[in-house]
Amino acid sequence: MSRALLRALRFMHSYRLTAALAVLAVLTAAAAGLVSPQILRLIIDRGIAERDMGFIAMGAGGLIAAAALGGVASFLQGFLSAKASHGVAFDMRNTIFDKLQRLSFSYHDRASTGQLITRVTSDVDLVREFVGGGLVQAVSAVLLLVGAVVLLLAMDVTLALVAFAVVPATLAVLLLFVRKLGPMFREFQARLATLNTVLQENVAGVRVVRAFAREDFEIDRYRVADTALLEQGMSVRRTVANAFPLLFGVGTFGVGVVTVVGAVRIIDGSITVGQLVAFTSYLFLLLQPLFIIGFGAQQIARASASAERLFEVLDAPIEVAEDPDATPLPESSGRVEFREVSLRYPGDTRETLAGVSFTVEPDTVVAIVGATGSGKTSLVNLVPRFYDATGGAVLIDDHDVRDVTLASLRSSIGVVMQDSVLFSGAVRENIAYGRPDATDEAIEAAARAAQAHDFITALPDGYATRVGERGIKLSGGQRQRIAIARALLIDPRILIMDDSTSSVDAETEAALRANLDELMAGRTVFVVAQRLSTVRRADLIVVLDDGRVVETGTHDELLATSCTYAEIAASQLAGADGEHIDVAGSCAADEEAGEADA
Repeated sequence: MSRALLRALRFMHSYRLTAALAVLAVLTAAAAGLVSPQILRLIIDRGIAERDMGFIAMGAGGLIAAAALGGVASFLQGFLSAKASHGVAFDMRNTIFDKLQRLSFSYHDRASTGQLITRVTSDVDLVREFVGGGLVQAVSAVLLLVGAVVLLLAMDVTLALVAFAVVPATLAVLLLFVRKLGPMFREFQARLATLNTVLQENVAGVRVVRAFAREDFEIDRYRVADTALLEQGMSVRRTVANAFPLLFGVGTFGVGVVTVVGAVRIIDGSITVGQLVAFTSYLFLLLQPLFIIGFGAQQIARASASAERLFEVLDAPIEVAEDPDATPLPESSGRVEFREVSLRYPGDTRETLAGVSFTVEPDTVVAIVGATGSGKTSLVNLVPRFYDATGGAVLIDDHDVRDVTLASLRSSIGVVMQDSVLFSGAVRENIAYGRPDATDEAIEAAARAAQAHDFITALPDGYATRVGERGIKLSGGQRQRIAIARALLIDPRILIMDDSTSSVDAETEAALRANLDELMAGRTVFVVAQRLSTVRRADLIVVLDDGRVVETGTHDELLATSCTYAEIAASQLAGADGEHIDVAGSCAADEEAGEADA
């Protein structure tokens, strides 16, 4: 049994009384199984040998009573162990889900959704099956094994030693069996996770699949993953199929040898027929636990592999962790300072941000611009501590964001992300996600500000309309407007809008901007934008190039002095608004300024 599986058994602590009763039931069932051969011995040696029908009837009644007691005990053992195992699975699922909520963004960047789903579902169920079945069977097997050994030695030492001679061979087969199965089951679960990943990606991207007529490709991709899973499953079954005939062969050979030796001892008067029958029964009880362990070995191997995968999640470090001495962030004025900030993502060899320094005063709208991959989103993600800077510090009102509690920090920051993720509830629930106690009036006001009220009221059930998984029933622009309303509803002191109007049309964006101008008043706003109209209205523009701040200023200032900004504005921003950018003039001014500095 692996260390991970032993750790998983700690989840039994809350159900120790139920588990103890299950073990008591196992003891009762084992006792009933051990007493039956003795009753059978007495029936043969006394009842049948002396033709005492009354004793035979009494012995038969004893066998029936032992069988009934064993049956009731087995039922209770099954019921109680199932109750405990389902409780363990319940706690494990909740613990893993809780950990997933707290793991840093960087972990989810690396993890596959299909693998995480497999661990929370399939892997937990395999551990549960072991706790509910394999563990109890193992306890029962050990009890039967000890009882059988003691009774065999008590009845006849010579025959017992003959019977014990087959045990080492049986254990050797089992050990080889378990060692081969462990890695095989780990590979099986990995291939199952791959299959789930393919399925999850296909279901989430079904519209893209249809749009590009790639149905046959996806069918082949799924078939390849399914075939790999099938091959691994068949490989496991072949290993099992090869092992059990060998186990039964060794056991049958042992029974045959004991029977021959026992017959000789009956002839010379050393033992009775009843004793040989009882002895043979106990020999089967000796081999039965070994066979149970053999059958359970595959379950132990599967559960061990699954437990290891579960603890990979539970033991994963929380890279953005709250300091034990963290204090709540005081009511913020909205001043944000980046002080020599660097960022390198885990596993990456290059710095995404390097030496970034600038200050955003309260009530300022700052636009972050730069070429694709320049670090715009990475920069704004440092403010709410979605990631931690690997160098320097991000400060809000002179408080390092690493020194304040995450809840107080993030409750003061509204975030509208590039990917407007909605949950499969009602529109009202999605808008009120960050403030569940919000009134209908407040929800409607936020929706109006986000230019979402009109289309929401046109939905079949208005604000009670269910949006479907990930908001699938809404258009991209509608999802973005609901996401904006969700951020505005919490009335944040700092607002981060990461390309948050890219999916809305120009007319809606203009109307939205008119309302946002009013709502942005009194807030510090970071805007990662793709439209020149948004950037032009910013109080401060920060130009990033390869993770470094190369220019800061207003739109007019940068056009007059920055070739880099002019090129970005002309190539990435101006097309949406039709404004002509004089790149040549800006670059000439930039060169003149450089010569003057020289």
